[in-house]
Amino acid sequence: MIPGNRMLMVILLCQVLLGGTNHASLIPETGRKKVAELQGQAGSGRRSAQSHELLRGFETTLLQMFGLRRRPQPSKSAVIPSYMLDLYRLQSGEEEESLQEISLQYPERSTSRANTVRSFHHEEHLETVPGPSEAPRIRFVFNLSSVPENEVISSAELRLYREQVEEPSAAWERGFHRINIYEVMKPLSERAQAITRLLDTRLVHHNVTRWETFDVSPAVIRWTKDKQPNHGLVIEVTHLHHAQTHQGKHVRISRSLPQGRGDWAQLRPLLVTFGHDGRGHALTRRARRSPKHQRSRKNKKNCRRHALYVDFSDVGWNDWIVAPPGYQAFYCHGDCPFPLADHLNSTNHAIVQ
Repeated sequence: MIPGNRMLMVILLCQVLLGGTNHASLIPETGRKKVAELQGQAGSGRRSAQSHELLRGFETTLLQMFGLRRRPQPSKSAVIPSYMLDLYRLQSGEEEESLQEISLQYPERSTSRANTVRSFHHEEHLETVPGPSEAPRIRFVFNLSSVPENEVISSAELRLYREQVEEPSAAWERGFHRINIYEVMKPLSERAQAITRLLDTRLVHHNVTRWETFDVSPAVIRWTKDKQPNHGLVIEVTHLHHAQTHQGKHVRISRSLPQGRGDWAQLRPLLVTFGHDGRGHALTRRARRSPKHQRSRKNKKNCRRHALYVDFSDVGWNDWIVAPPGYQAFYCHGDCPFPLADHLNSTNHAIVQ
């Protein structure tokens, strides 16, 4: 959790308390009594203005946390990559049993220095780039302009989906192929050939259907940190057996004609970046929470934190916040002892208030 969450928690709580009867079901009985007292101290016009101002302030803080300049307005046809949803569930400790068979080979050493994961699809335009070999070389361009300037990319990976090819067992040795990933240092022009450098390569066999992950960190770091021109990446598929009839066709780099857009959105190449914006903590995989055994308090009337769950759909942000569905804001209720006892920390007590 980044430090901004603390301020976000307070603003969100105030917005719910002053928002009127639409959110009354979110607040426990003791909280509703407190809301009635607060609402009795202000006129309806003032309440409405305060609620609108707090809502706008909360949204501004939320956008700053995500490194966004304005509220996103995603298309209704937008599809969230399954990899991002699986990565979220893995990080939050949810459904670990069902995720054991999912290949989430993201770089542990890089994510240890990251607190933000972003995914990008390539521009639909594909360009064939001539190369020294007879294998097709396709250039992809990814628009990374949405990455904030204060976010430092520590790692990036390109994910490619490849499908199994059924062949007789006697043709096993003909099933090997090599996938090469290049960075375009200088694009193709009328006067000169394109200049590329090899980023990653892998020798694979087409007997399985799976995602392949390639390290493209040097290129993405050059584009974002060093502000070097982004001319895209080149993908090359070379078969060791030159008589191969399905040369490169099982590596999905373009949508087939009979395939729907929804299916293609989940299978198209995906660029994933791991970065840190200088705030908060890096990504750490959360362990599954065990039931807490709370000790009984001698005085239950003292000031303490109470549970308060806020659903993002109640504030109208579930159209661009996919997960989690809500936020555990909590609220403070009870008598505050004064003066504070020696074992109480005044700073922490002020934060709870």
